[in-house]
Parts: sequence; C-alpha cells; structure tokens
Amino acid sequence: MVAWVMAGFITTKTGKLEPLDWLRAKFDEATRYVDLDQLGIAPQCGFASTEHGNAITEDEEKRKLELVVQTAQEIWGEA
Repeated sequence: MVAWVMAGFITTKTGKLEPLDWLRAKFDEATRYVDLDQLGIAPQCGFASTEHGNAITEDEEKRKLELVVQTAQEIWGEA
C-alpha cells in the first residue's frame, strides 16, 4: 500500500499568496522525507474552517486554488 502526503503549504486563513519559489523550497525540503511521487498539494484547510469562516474573499479563494494548480504544474508538470 502506498501512502500519500498532501502538503498543506497554502494557507486558507489569509488572502496573501505564497511565493512560488517558497513553495518549491518547501517541496524540496519535504522530499528529504517522502518521495515526490507520494506527495500532493492541497490548501492547508477548508476556506471556512470555523463557523464564522476565514477573512478571505471569494476572489482570493479563487487565486489560492489557481496557485495550487500552478504549483502542481511546476512540481509535477502538466497532467
């Protein structure tokens, strides 16, 4: 059985986008412990992880999800 690790490097608590080079460095660090083919990327948590939600707009949520896709393409290539 292969175990997967979903890296939640992209926070859902603020609208600020994480720099792509920082995300690449986080994956480089993670591969010291887990093979890249066992890693995935997802937002750190849901966009409404509390009853009142997080202080993030719908547009910011969309940009965060676009960053997830962009990061995945940078790390693993086009799907």
